[in-house]
Amino acid sequence: MSEHNAKLATLIGSRICHDLISPVGAITNGIELLEMTGGMEGPELELISDSVHNAGARIRFFRIAFGMASDQMLGRLEVTSVLKDVSRGARLQYDWQPEGAHPRAMVRMEFLALQCCETFMPYGGTVRVAYSDDQWTITGEADKLNIDPMLWSLLSGVTSSTTITPAQVQFMLLPAAAQAEGRRIEASHDGGSMALRF
Repeated sequence: MSEHNAKLATLIGSRICHDLISPVGAITNGIELLEMTGGMEGPELELISDSVHNAGARIRFFRIAFGMASDQMLGRLEVTSVLKDVSRGARLQYDWQPEGAHPRAMVRMEFLALQCCETFMPYGGTVRVAYSDDQWTITGEADKLNIDPMLWSLLSGVTSSTTITPAQVQFMLLPAAAQAEGRRIEASHDGGSMALRF
């Protein structure tokens, strides 16, 4: 993926997330008002509430993963809050271990890597993110991994003529983001575990 195309993709991602977050937030506020006033109760409201909270969490995640990376620093509290919300009730759980704040561009790479792990771990599991000596390590552990060799090779920068679906776009964006930051992805897997380092 060329640098121009990667930048265009992040601009589009930022625009979509920016335009969606306000109406989803307004729906959330409306539901909270209904709950406080007792204007509506029952499983219907609970279903709507769960769905809108999930949508809001996904938009916050996508805004970091697919949006424009700036010089902004993202703190541990903000990152773990997004990951906690997006994994609520999901099969895949996240363990963000780094302390302190990190550049948004680096957190963006981590979130793209988490999405890659999600693809390879369709039956759930745990993904741990660690940072030491200026190296990020994302480790996924699951009872069963579903590694697609073509997608796996993309992480190492191997070009492929295979058509990428929208659900797989992170496999093109992560290597481009790593290259922009002067980093190289090292990927390995064995049995029920996989690791990405950069």
